Amino acid sequence: MTAESPELPLAAAFPDADREQWQRLVEGVLRKSGVTEATGAAAEDALATDLQDGIRIRPLYTAEDGTAALGHPGFPPFVRAGRPEGTSVAGWDVRQRHVHTDPRRANESVLADLENGVTSVWLTVGDGGVPVEGLEQTLDGVYLDLAAVVLDAGADFAPAAEELLRLYTASGAPLSEVTGCLGADPLGLLARTGDDAKLRLQLESAARLAARCTAEAPGIRALAVDALPYHEAGGSAAEELGISLATGVAYLRQLTEAGLGIDDACRQLEFRYAASADQFLTIAKLRAARRLWARVAEVCGASPAAAAQRQHAVTSTVMMTRRDPWVNMLRTTVAGLSAGVGGADAVTVLPFDAALGTPDAFARRIARNTQSVLLEESHLSKVIDPAGGSWYVESLTGELARAAWAWFQEIEGADGQAASLRSGMIAGRLARTWERRTEDLARRREPITGVSEFPHLAEPPVHREPAPTPIGGGLPRVRRDDAYERLRSRSDDHLAANGARPKVFLAALGPVAAHTARVAFAANLFQAGGIETVAEPAPVDAESVAEAFARSGARIACLCSSDAVYGEQAAAVAAALKSAGALRVHLAGKPGERREEFVAAGVDSFVFAGCDAVEVLSSALDVMEVA
Repeated sequence: MTAESPELPLAAAFPDADREQWQRLVEGVLRKSGVTEATGAAAEDALATDLQDGIRIRPLYTAEDGTAALGHPGFPPFVRAGRPEGTSVAGWDVRQRHVHTDPRRANESVLADLENGVTSVWLTVGDGGVPVEGLEQTLDGVYLDLAAVVLDAGADFAPAAEELLRLYTASGAPLSEVTGCLGADPLGLLARTGDDAKLRLQLESAARLAARCTAEAPGIRALAVDALPYHEAGGSAAEELGISLATGVAYLRQLTEAGLGIDDACRQLEFRYAASADQFLTIAKLRAARRLWARVAEVCGASPAAAAQRQHAVTSTVMMTRRDPWVNMLRTTVAGLSAGVGGADAVTVLPFDAALGTPDAFARRIARNTQSVLLEESHLSKVIDPAGGSWYVESLTGELARAAWAWFQEIEGADGQAASLRSGMIAGRLARTWERRTEDLARRREPITGVSEFPHLAEPPVHREPAPTPIGGGLPRVRRDDAYERLRSRSDDHLAANGARPKVFLAALGPVAAHTARVAFAANLFQAGGIETVAEPAPVDAESVAEAFARSGARIACLCSSDAVYGEQAAAVAAALKSAGALRVHLAGKPGERREEFVAAGVDSFVFAGCDAVEVLSSALDVMEVA
């Protein structure tokens, strides 16, 4: 810079770009890729992604999308954080779950966690966990005035809470200084079990616990508004949020009717949400949850000091896989990061092997160290609301909040959470949502790494000690890998019975450049169902394919090449395969105008991106098992 010229930012030397210019660039890329001839806004729309809840993610967000009414951390509407300092002072609460039924083993894992970075413990008590009378042994050696204890006791929440309060007193820890959550959640229990015979008594018992905590132990929250049952039944992010609002409102009514003031009632609730590997959706969900609850508290007459939502985020069980479980480490890392960035007060990272049974010591260590790295090495908690101000995140937060509020109003219009659970309205809504998502999973529009994409058939299975059976009878528990797990189990049974997995012969036609892409596609597809692929020799033609197919040991085959080569060779090769005894012949790619010709020659089905992979794989296994 010279003395005569002012110092300007580098960007000032370039002209401002507008949306129309960007759209024209998009048009050019789409035309070259052959995707669409759309122009202007239609070209931009071609790059949009549809999420659940009617939310559409656009490829570009600008200042026009707005960031109004964000507020400040620790002040209504609490979008940016529930406290002015966020988690920047001491980090979020690292909370690990314990599911042992043996108090001695539970105690060992609790102490190991607390000695190595965990700051609070989440105990399953009663049915499916340590017995109530085993709580004392489970917490032996724990400094109860330092480590918060959170209970998940189901129907046994009242005696479990009484026992924990007794242990606090016996330890000498002043009740006025201890923290934690007693975990009373009668409506969550109804969702899990479908049994409402004791609901009224349970709500009254929860209200008595809340009154006692308010008077004697203000750092302990009596009730948990647990949204995990709805997430684990296949619910969307907005459905999870809307149901949590309806549950929270039901508890506020119960507590205020029992004599608590609205501020005290709000302070007795802790909200629990799932954190998935969809990073931005999780961040937006936690931010939207605080905004929504602030509105509920405001309408109910709560003061701003009591309106901030206390959040506990737990990495999703729905996303966890049983095959290639090591990938779960990556999923839970992203989910834990998202929970921290989203402003959760407490975060639970489930061990990577939690879907296989009782986690071992190594898996527990990885889970707690995941959070230690995020906090101590990445300093993730040192920035309050790091996603705040992002046009995309703010837009997504607002859309989620609006969708969740509409669902909340629908539940309230149906006489509230309890009535909606009893009538089956909630179960029906969640089932429809999961049905639509199942379709996306089956067609691999929602890929699952290590399961529906890039499976590794030769990897030894990972075995764990069986975990206690969770309570059931109400809403189902689903996992993304359910359909593919059933297919892989059928393949395992075939391996056990025959000494080899079912096989498919990949008939590669033409030069390498012509068939490589579809060979890779077909291998990925069939291996997702536990079907081993044989592609040697490559390439083959109508004269050599019969001998190659016989040597492969396969019973079915799949043609792989370009559309041009198919036009020259597919019919003849398919006919040769059928003559050689192939029970079914697939063709990788869409058939186009030559469908009838290919079918007449012996092609039974066509596999392509977006086809129903689960149906294709299931029918292939059916054919081989019948044979």
